[in-house]
Amino acid sequence: MPVITKEIEIDTRGNNEILDLTPLVEKGLAAITITDGSVTVFIPGSTAGVTTIEFESGAVKDLKEAFERLIPREMEYEHNRRWGDGNGFSHVRAALCKASLTVPFVGQRLLLGTWQQIVLVDFDNRPRRRRVILQFLGE
Repeated sequence: MPVITKEIEIDTRGNNEILDLTPLVEKGLAAITITDGSVTVFIPGSTAGVTTIEFESGAVKDLKEAFERLIPREMEYEHNRRWGDGNGFSHVRAALCKASLTVPFVGQRLLLGTWQQIVLVDFDNRPRRRRVILQFLGE
């Protein structure tokens, strides 16, 4: 069973920025010969995550606000005491969101729901250049 790995770099602004990765994943899928299988989307690092959501302004705002309610930026974090970089909240948010997501595809089409998109959430407190690893497995 073939495995094809691709890497994409994306500039982000941080601070809970949410970016739709779906078109990039679809583009990567269209460029390979595997027609049926699954793709794993992986974000290296400990201050960003990947998930799915309906990528529309209301749901995006709701998700950003939910992370702030659950894991407040202004809370005291041991990470901040130790390293002084002020991004302890981003590590905790990323740990809950997770660094990878697997999506099946058939006929080179992602099997996402009608209103479901793959998104990167950059939790860090500063802009970053993010790597996105796409690993396709199938036949």
